Amino acid sequence: MSKPERIALVTGGGGGVGRAAALALAGDGWTVAVAGRRAEALEETAALAEPGRVIALPADVSDPDSVDRLFAALLARHGRLDLLFNNAGVNVSKAPLDELAVEEVRTIVEVNLLGALLCARAALRAMKAQSPRGGRIINNGSVSAYAPRPHSAPYTATKHGMTGLTKSLALDGRPFGIVCGQIDLGNVATDMTSYMAVGAEQADGSVTAEPRMPLGEAGRAVLYMANLPPEANIPFMTLMAPGMPLYGRG
Repeated sequence: MSKPERIALVTGGGGGVGRAAALALAGDGWTVAVAGRRAEALEETAALAEPGRVIALPADVSDPDSVDRLFAALLARHGRLDLLFNNAGVNVSKAPLDELAVEEVRTIVEVNLLGALLCARAALRAMKAQSPRGGRIINNGSVSAYAPRPHSAPYTATKHGMTGLTKSLALDGRPFGIVCGQIDLGNVATDMTSYMAVGAEQADGSVTAEPRMPLGEAGRAVLYMANLPPEANIPFMTLMAPGMPLYGRG
């Protein structure tokens, strides 16, 4: 017997962890909508999957109207949402907080935290109303939710906020069959972490190259969390390159 259609939305799906997760889900038979601000990058993700398995829906998660249009388009097309992977995120310049422009700080908070809140808000509304009711939300946190890197205050603050969001959603979604978990990744090999292979600033002021883990492993981990039955959940999963100095940071 074939599985019923399972519908997933992956934000930040134009590359990196979002693309890896979307392709892992699509390869397992999920129908996946990828959202992001770069339409061309989203189409590139879709082209890597079986035709029709991944659809591109350009959106800006920091814009409430854009998020509303995104979910309206998804629900008009598929009628339900089984999984939200809240993945969209950005970083800012590596600099002390007092040297950052307010606009840089505002941008990272609006994308990383406000965007996750807006998408979770829309997903909750959809998952409560659909039949059968319920679904799953996976938030992309970071090992920075445990311990900061030097000169990373805005990013670290947003990832601590993501942890609070995950715990609140796990509680508030419980009466409606909506489960929420978080994946905290460390040193995944993406464009955003390319500098680590050359040299990353350490807490003692030194600059040291750090190992990175294969991008595909992040996608496989999201798929595992997504495929858990409604009766099971991983509230927090940490996946990282084993040689990274996380446990020297806190």
